Amino acid sequence: MATGLRPRELLELGLAAAAVLAAGIAHFAGLTPVLAFAVAAGAIAVLARLVGLATEQLGARLGSGSAAVIQSALGNLPELFIALFALSAGLVEVVQAALVGSILANSLLVLGLAFVAGGLKHGVQTFHSPQARMIATLTALAAAVMAVPTLAHTFHAPAAAHSRTLSLICAGVLLAIFLITLRGFISGTPADEGTQQRPRWSLAATIVVLTASGVAAAFVSDWFVKALEPATKTLHMSQAFAGLVVVAIAGNAVENVVGVQLAARNRPDFAITVILSSSLQIALALTPLLVFASLFFATSLTLVFPILLAIALLMTAGIGALVVYDGESTWQEGAILIGLYVVLAASFWWGA
Repeated sequence: MATGLRPRELLELGLAAAAVLAAGIAHFAGLTPVLAFAVAAGAIAVLARLVGLATEQLGARLGSGSAAVIQSALGNLPELFIALFALSAGLVEVVQAALVGSILANSLLVLGLAFVAGGLKHGVQTFHSPQARMIATLTALAAAVMAVPTLAHTFHAPAAAHSRTLSLICAGVLLAIFLITLRGFISGTPADEGTQQRPRWSLAATIVVLTASGVAAAFVSDWFVKALEPATKTLHMSQAFAGLVVVAIAGNAVENVVGVQLAARNRPDFAITVILSSSLQIALALTPLLVFASLFFATSLTLVFPILLAIALLMTAGIGALVVYDGESTWQEGAILIGLYVVLAASFWWGA
C-alpha cells in the first residue's frame, strides 16, 4: 500500500519509535528520575516532529483552520494526561502553573520564536489580521474569566468563600464558548493558498501517524509525570516553576516545533493559527475539562491561582492580542516576546 512517505520521513518514524522505547526503558528500568524525566521530555519533542509533518499533509487536504484545530487538540493530549496524573498525585500547584504556563509559552515564547525565525529569513511577514485578532481576543477574554476566582479570593469578595462553585461556573462558561465558537473558528481561517502544497501522504497514512503519535505521547506523558516530582526535588526546582516552564513546554512540544517551522517556511497564517489556537484551546477547553475532571479526584482543582500567576496570565493574553493586531510580525517583536517570557519564568523559580 502506497503511503507517500519519503525515506527521510520513514527514518523519522523509526527515530520516534526508538525515542519512545528509550523513554519506556528509562521508566521501567528504574533509572534516576532526572534521566527518566529528560528522556521522556525528549521523546515528546521527537513525537512533535511527526505530528508537524502529518499536520501539514492534513492542512493541504482540509485547510489551515481545520488542520490547526485537530493539530492543537492532538498537541494538547500530552498535557491533558500530564495534568490528570498530576491531579491524582495531589500536585494541584503544578497543574495550575502548567495551564497558565502553556498559555505563556505559546503566546510569548513560541510566538516570539516564530516571529524571529520568519522575520530573519523573510523580513516582515503579514498574516490574516481579522482571524488572528479574533483568536487573540477570545484568548484574552477567556483569561479574564479564568482570573475572576483569583481576584475574588485576593480582594476577599463574598464569592471567595465559594471558590469551587465559582470555578465550576467559570469552567462551564468557558466550555460553552468553546463549543459555540468552534465551527466559526474552523471555517474562518484563511486557506493560505499562496503557499499551500498538494498532499503527498495518503489520507490513511496521515491519520495513522497522527493517531499513533498522540497515543504514544500519552504513554510518554505518564512516564514523564512519574519522574516529575523526584526530578524537581533533585534539581531544587519549585513546583510552580516546574509546571510553568518544564511541564508547559514539554506538554506543548508540538506547537513549539510546528509553529516555528511554518513561520520559517513563510507560512505565517498557518503558523499564527497553530500557535494561538493552542493557547485558546487550553483556556476554553483543557482548563474547564480539568476543573470538571477534578471532581472525581480527592484533590479539587479550582481557578484560584497564586496572584502572580493570574497577573502573568492576564498580561500575556493582553500582549498576545496587541502584537497580532496589525497583521504584521517582525523579528524584533519576537525577541521582546521571548525576553518577557524569560523574565516571567525566572520570577517563578523560587515559587509562586
